[in-house]
Amino acid sequence: MSLSMEQLNSRCLSCRACPLGDTRTKLVFGAGNEKAKVMLIGEGPGEQEDLQGVPFVGRAGKLLDDMLKMIDLDRSRVYIANIVKCRPPKNRDPKPEEQDACWPWLREQIDIVDPKIIICLGRISATALISEDFRITRQHGQWFDIGSRRYMAIYHPSALLRDVNKRPETFADLREIRSEIRRLCPEVYE
Repeated sequence: MSLSMEQLNSRCLSCRACPLGDTRTKLVFGAGNEKAKVMLIGEGPGEQEDLQGVPFVGRAGKLLDDMLKMIDLDRSRVYIANIVKCRPPKNRDPKPEEQDACWPWLREQIDIVDPKIIICLGRISATALISEDFRITRQHGQWFDIGSRRYMAIYHPSALLRDVNKRPETFADLREIRSEIRRLCPEVYE
């Protein structure tokens, strides 16, 4: 029998498979609709996420909410998770061994949600889920079929805060995502 998201979250609370578990304030497991057809996966929690225990609640989270709104979505229609569930010190990129330690948790989350579409938010997520040699500057906005799911990577909202010149490309990527959601899972918009 498979676990519920709540049971999986409870088990993850005691995880100490890597050093990040010892330095976190709160576990940032995931949030949103557990039966969503669209799943968004970032790299790891930042300071505000670590304090609140919810993914994407800081400035990047506000921008993500705005991005979702642009394509007629909100957090109630998607599920949001990260590659790692605990904040890396000083918001550094999660190390490969930290990502590996968290992979079983994310794999179970994906299995429970069973989305048709996975959107990788940024390079770290894309290299973990699409291809180890993924190049976000060249490959953002492209669809990849892996197993029974469609994957796309877009710039991480934090990158868009740092470099507003990437926003027009991201808006085009978001329109493509909306089109694909309407094609593959129109019930999302009902």
